Parts: sequence; structure tokens; C-alpha cells
Amino acid sequence: MIRACFVLVGTILATLVFGSWVLLAALFSVRDRVGSPYDLAPRLWARCILWMSGVTLVQHGVEHKTGDRHIFAVNHVANYDVLAIAATLRWIKFVAKVELFKIPLFGKAMLAAGMIPIERANRKAAFGSYSLATKRIQAGASVAVYPEGTRGNAYPLRSFKKGPFVLAIQSQAPIVPVVVHGQLEVNPKGKFLVRPGVIHVHFLPPIESAGMTYEDRDRLADATHEAMRECLRAEYGVASLPARASAGEP
Repeated sequence: MIRACFVLVGTILATLVFGSWVLLAALFSVRDRVGSPYDLAPRLWARCILWMSGVTLVQHGVEHKTGDRHIFAVNHVANYDVLAIAATLRWIKFVAKVELFKIPLFGKAMLAAGMIPIERANRKAAFGSYSLATKRIQAGASVAVYPEGTRGNAYPLRSFKKGPFVLAIQSQAPIVPVVVHGQLEVNPKGKFLVRPGVIHVHFLPPIESAGMTYEDRDRLADATHEAMRECLRAEYGVASLPARASAGEP
């Protein structure tokens, strides 16, 4: 509980510092690129919170995360898997639920940094968000998506939404499947608790979308799901159901 309070206060302070940096950069029309505040601030913000939490990150398959214009498809079971990705990837834009953008300062800083709000309940708006993500990729950035949609409460992989794979095909960007493990031990869902620990981030071989069409979206989703499912099984003995794309695309 004491550590959780320390992390909460530290997170607020880090958000004030790095959020203000991003907003100032936007005010002075600083260009969004590698090494800009929009690239550095999210990474440093996440690393500060992980440090305060006593978390050590261990990366696997780092050769698969190099380069620009990738889509990183990540499993989602806790807030700390978002921090792990933000801390390890350069010039990354997150597709995140629209509610986060309503948080004072934090939300404005996210928008200024080029993060992409998505309203999954609104199909038309959701696809508008993916069109914006395509523009970010075309500008040279990479995008992080959470194809399971909302957070789960256990490590087994759930079914995927189709929207992230439509995005990959639309932008012709390779998908890098990413498995994060250890975050539930650090910060269990629904509990005001933070424990020191180790979070592992597995970057798996990219899956090319070049040449694919809209009709290939299920095949791309299944291949990504299978790669992540096999990693969880082989590395941690976590059994997941086979791929089953969700009926709702966003």
C-alpha cells in the first residue's frame, strides 16, 4: 500500500513534468519525429513509473522491434503492459480508449504527442481512428494496438478484434506480435497494489501484411494470435483458446 501511494504521487508529478513538456513543444510547433519531445516524453514518463514501482524490464527478441512503420500488437491484462511498451519502443503512438483523453493535462498531452483515441462502441468513429493511425504510420511512426480490446484479468489470450488487422492491411505495415508477462504480479487488476517484480516483453518475428487485402484480415489476425498464443504456452505454460476473431471489428 505504501509503495502504491508513492507510485501514485510519483505518477502525478511525472505526468505534470512530461505532459507540460509535450504541450510546450506543441505550442511552439516542434515537429513530431524521432528524438522529439513527443517521442522522448512518453518513454521517459513510463520508465520513471516503472523505476518507482521497482520493476525490472527484460526484453526478448529485440531485433524484431527495430525499424519504423510497424504495428505492435500487444496482449492486454494490466496498466503495466502499456508502461512496458511505452518504455521500450521509440516514436510509438498508442491507440487508446477515448476516456483516457478526458483526463486533465494527461489527455491533452496524449493528443499533442499524437496518440490516437478510439471509441470502440462507435463503429464509424473507430474506423476514423484507424485512418488517423494510418497517417501516423505513413509519417514514419509506429503504432501500438491491443487487439483483445479491453483489459483482461488473466494471461490466457482472448479473441481479437479485427480493426487492428484492417489497419495493418490499409497501411501495408508489418505486424509485430508482442507478449508481455509479469504485469499481473506487479499490479493485479482492480487492486490498489504495486509490488516490485520483473516484467518480460517478447517481441516476436514480424508478420507481413504487404499485398494483403481486406479479405485477408481474419488470416492476419489468426496468424498474430497463434504466434502470441504459442509464446505464452512455450515460455510460461499459459494455455489459450485458438484464435477466434470477434464479430465487432473495432
